[in-house]
Amino acid sequence: MRLTRENIIEILKDNSKNDRLFLLADKVRHDSVGDAVHLRGLIEFSNICKRQCKYCGLRSENSDIDRYRLSPSDIIKYADNAAKMGYKTIVLQSGEDEYYSSDKICEIIRGIKKLDVALTLSIGEKSFDEYKAFKKEGADRYLIRIETTDRELYKLMHPNMDIDNRFRCLEDIKTLGYEVGTGCLVGLPNQTIESLADDILYFKNIEADMVGIGPFIPHPQTPLKDCSHGNFELSLKVMALTRLLLPDINIPATTAMETLNPNGRILALQSGANVVMPNVTAPEYRAKYEIYPNKICITENPEKCRNCIGSKIMSIGRTISSDYGKSKHFKINS
Repeated sequence: MRLTRENIIEILKDNSKNDRLFLLADKVRHDSVGDAVHLRGLIEFSNICKRQCKYCGLRSENSDIDRYRLSPSDIIKYADNAAKMGYKTIVLQSGEDEYYSSDKICEIIRGIKKLDVALTLSIGEKSFDEYKAFKKEGADRYLIRIETTDRELYKLMHPNMDIDNRFRCLEDIKTLGYEVGTGCLVGLPNQTIESLADDILYFKNIEADMVGIGPFIPHPQTPLKDCSHGNFELSLKVMALTRLLLPDINIPATTAMETLNPNGRILALQSGANVVMPNVTAPEYRAKYEIYPNKICITENPEKCRNCIGSKIMSIGRTISSDYGKSKHFKINS
């Protein structure tokens, strides 16, 4: 579907046709990627981060967090448990923790790829050579959210970081043949509807294969602690518009959606999403990986999480995919 910047801005500002937008996004999702929902087993393996992103509870300046990191062998063990539960994709996510050298990450990749699963990495900004090494060892996908394409807002939210380097990272992973994942936060302080429209058009411009949209939720140990959280319905609209512009990509129903709305992930699945990422990390670590407060399911064991979301998915007439969940859009780019 062709949508201009002006069209997108108008839709984002006008709430009178939201139901029609969500129904259309759901139909486009059904026609383009089908009714199967891809489950990704998420392993949050370190909450140590060198960055100071103002919205994130993992930021290096947060001294109140109980830091942890998992050994390569434990990470592979969690991945093995997830594979035995039926997950066909593992997602490795962490803060930007320099303990995990390129060699350590490659060791982890090799161990996980023996399990007959697809592997997504979400471990931040790396060099071209590091991305190349990870791809060579078998990593399939890389997720690095742009968060906002507004240069001034990006600079404000990310001290000592460079948006051009972020763009470079996304270009590198695309060049190297990864499935490209990105996304944005909705509701950051000083964010405009116009900049959200630019974010959506950026996803289209780089032909992303996966896009994650989530509302901003203020963390009490960050500089943004007193700010208002993002709007759930606006987040849903950004996600739905992304589906209309990129009909055949993978779009997750994010946990942040459900933190703001108890039925958030199901509503997202009914408004264009086709992926859910249940947490397969042990409960003892989940509460410590606090990017934002009040995350759902932090005390449940991985088996219960999978069964719970599986039941919800089937309750709305959807099925659970049994394949590796490769983006259909990626075939076009290949």
